[in-house]
Amino acid sequence: MAGPLSAPTKEVDPVVEDGTNPDLPWQAIVWNDPVNLMSYVTYVLQKIFGYPEPKATALMLDVHHKGKAAVASGDKDKIEADVAKLHAAGLWATMQRA
Repeated sequence: MAGPLSAPTKEVDPVVEDGTNPDLPWQAIVWNDPVNLMSYVTYVLQKIFGYPEPKATALMLDVHHKGKAAVASGDKDKIEADVAKLHAAGLWATMQRA
């Protein structure tokens, strides 16, 4: 009489997701506001980020029509500096993880 067979086992290393992945890029978000002209937002995006006029205009139109646009991404320190520059230019901006 044969005894019960044991099921094969596989060792698994648990991966803990704590939401603090330092490699995950951050985004600078510009929000629509009732103060700044569309042409000024385009100008600021060109000056701060060096975007060509068509890209700056497309981002500005996203801000205008969708209410917000991600205008830059990178590590946390870079995005903090970018948001500070956007604030200094009078735009409403925040940062978030991508």
